[in-house]
Amino acid sequence: MGGFLLSPTSVAGKWIGLVTAIWVQAISGNNYTFSNYSDALKSLMALTQLQLNNLSVAKDVGKAFGIIAGLASDRLSPAVLLLIGSIEGIIGYGVQWLIVSQRIKPLPYWQMCIFLCMGGNSTTWMNTAILVTCIRNFRKNRGPVSGILKGYLGLSSAIFTDICTALFNKDPARFLLMLTIVPFVVCLTAVVFLREVPPSSTAADEKSETRYFGIFNAVAVVIAVYLLIFDITGEHGTTLSRVFCIVLLILLASPVSVPVYIEVQNWIRSDPKTLDVEATTTAVTEPLLVQQDTIEETVMVTEGAKEASAVVEQMPPVIGEEHTVMEALKTIDFWILFVSFLCGVGTGLAVQNNMAQMGLAVGYADVSIFISLTSIWGFFGRIGSGSISEYFMKKAGTPRPLWNAASQILMAVGYVLMAIAMPGSLYIGSTVVGICYGVRLAVTVPTISEMFGLKYYGIMYNVIIINLPLGSFLFSGLLAGFLYDAEATTTAGGGNTCIGAHCYRLVFIVMAIVCVVGFVLDVWLAIRTKALYSKIYTNRKSKKSVAVSNGR
Repeated sequence: MGGFLLSPTSVAGKWIGLVTAIWVQAISGNNYTFSNYSDALKSLMALTQLQLNNLSVAKDVGKAFGIIAGLASDRLSPAVLLLIGSIEGIIGYGVQWLIVSQRIKPLPYWQMCIFLCMGGNSTTWMNTAILVTCIRNFRKNRGPVSGILKGYLGLSSAIFTDICTALFNKDPARFLLMLTIVPFVVCLTAVVFLREVPPSSTAADEKSETRYFGIFNAVAVVIAVYLLIFDITGEHGTTLSRVFCIVLLILLASPVSVPVYIEVQNWIRSDPKTLDVEATTTAVTEPLLVQQDTIEETVMVTEGAKEASAVVEQMPPVIGEEHTVMEALKTIDFWILFVSFLCGVGTGLAVQNNMAQMGLAVGYADVSIFISLTSIWGFFGRIGSGSISEYFMKKAGTPRPLWNAASQILMAVGYVLMAIAMPGSLYIGSTVVGICYGVRLAVTVPTISEMFGLKYYGIMYNVIIINLPLGSFLFSGLLAGFLYDAEATTTAGGGNTCIGAHCYRLVFIVMAIVCVVGFVLDVWLAIRTKALYSKIYTNRKSKKSVAVSNGR
């Protein structure tokens, strides 16, 4: 079984690469865990809520520099991208750990903003390396691969939170120490195995991929349910908490059984010398959307394309063809997607960044349950929408943006419930927001590649992700920060506190209106891309018919 261990470009090697990618995603959601230690920073630095929210914006601004990672993804290997991200994370979160553990005095506010920005930016390098490589390796199952990767990313804050609760009694200093060390160690594993390899080329390969993704999804659901049970069962003793962590680590390691099984089966059936499907220079550097698969890989052929090489001034690409970033920016479809994404993720981030204060405002002393609920239900939104949107696209040509539209209107309902502030509304609201935020992320990832191609996917993805810092600034830094401080009273320590449902009521109402706007935009985009997805569906159906005929 030497091919499995020595060659990341073998059949099993492609899957072990995905497994390590899953592990990286399971620890790269540290940017969503700010609420777990924000109160410690607020107290040590005597910050107002607006200042604290702007610190959370600083960590999200780090994602704006993800464009650098996107540009680098076309020039550097995934291993280098992972190393850059993990080292940057050590610095960014390491400084925060030194301060919260009181090993050093708090730094000036502007310096803290820089280190939080570094921590936020570190994940863009990891996510770019993972998503670009895996979407290319499994391009015929973009929805499932996006869902599984984004799903584990959604679980990561719950994984970190629950382990910290189980082992360290929610100590914010030890929590930050985990955020500093664990991602670096996991990235070193992915550096060894994650490679870009040729995608599946036959219907049988695609079918087997779908089957294996089903196994990955099942394991992920078990992990999510396991975390949820731990969260809702209340306090646990030391022994039970340690057992919980051991079982969790075993579950996280269990996906490696898939590539092991593939390698064993190949070794039994074939001569080991024939197992490796080495990626030649041509295979890796060839155009990502090859001519015979242009429609299937979402490239729509326009009239007169065969004569385009003889035309001096080529027509701009249409939706479904390969776009450069500048070509995409000139389309109205890009800006519809961009703004609708802002409406969803911007408001969702405001909830995640302010969850600690939202819970305290309505009388909850321990808000970790809401952080975990948002994370776990965000997982179900991500993993479910990735596979479901893929299924309906292949079976009926349903445009993916319709699922984003559904999530936006449901998210608006969640904000209305939190504004009303009935008993238990924060439980319902955090669950709904988690699901919808997850759908928004998981569905948008393959949508970008289907609308604008895979050739420049790394940079295109990071341009869309600019919405994270932008949304954080608009809805968390400005909207939530100003409105909270307007309702708050100054404390003896120099900070401020607001108690009562009124603290965030207007914030929730405004965000509900924003989500309705996002809903309208997503429906519009679904209408505009209907022809694209119908073309993809028709082509897949015709190719399947040809394959069946040839089989006979």
